[in-house]
Amino acid sequence: MKSSITIYTDGACKGNPGEGGWGAFIEYNNEKVKLYGYEELTTNNRMEIIAAIEALRSIKEKSDIIIYTDSKYLMNGINTWIHSWKKNNWRTSSNKDVKNVDLWKIIDELNSNHSIEWSWVKGHSGNPGNEMADELANFAINSKGEILK
Repeated sequence: MKSSITIYTDGACKGNPGEGGWGAFIEYNNEKVKLYGYEELTTNNRMEIIAAIEALRSIKEKSDIIIYTDSKYLMNGINTWIHSWKKNNWRTSSNKDVKNVDLWKIIDELNSNHSIEWSWVKGHSGNPGNEMADELANFAINSKGEILK
């Protein structure tokens, strides 16, 4: 039987590019898991994708997953744009290289390992899971990735 998992992800950046953090809040089987990470020089969009990648990497068995993100870039990328990008050898409709292609290839592979519903949630709107992911992403920046105590 596949597990049912809910994931909230968020990315943050101080400057863009600048110091970045990502956070993921995962709920399953009455457990809550908090993941976060830091990069010294990155972009907000990269942090949004990395949050989803790291959350999915933490899931070891095939699962039914709902991922909530407040990133339209991530939502549109994984649900719509990626199909054309792959057909066009990772080129955009204007024949430019897809930005963050390294991360899009990883998330595409991880996305195929599970049954995933990608859902958009408005950021900073009081959704507890999204707020926790945001807190984790900002904690990662402020602590430069030190371990949460």
